[in-house]
Amino acid sequence: MLDHLKKLVDFYEEVLSMPHRTEIARELRDQDDLFLLLLYSEMIGIPNPVYYYTLELYPYMIEQFHDWHLRMGMEKSPLSGIRCC
Repeated sequence: MLDHLKKLVDFYEEVLSMPHRTEIARELRDQDDLFLLLLYSEMIGIPNPVYYYTLELYPYMIEQFHDWHLRMGMEKSPLSGIRCC
């Protein structure tokens, strides 16, 4: 009886969370895009007061940058300082 009740609760939670998964994924992707914009803003001419500190993050973010510019429809990197392709 307890197993059936637990399965029913799990099913109920799964049904409730299904429509929100795409919204959550979209929100996370939007936040990642904003973070990449902040990270590379100095290269596109937007002053970044923490530019020096963001330099340390470039090696870790280069793969995400590649995925980002492909998702935005750019076949090659739009920044001349970053050659990811």
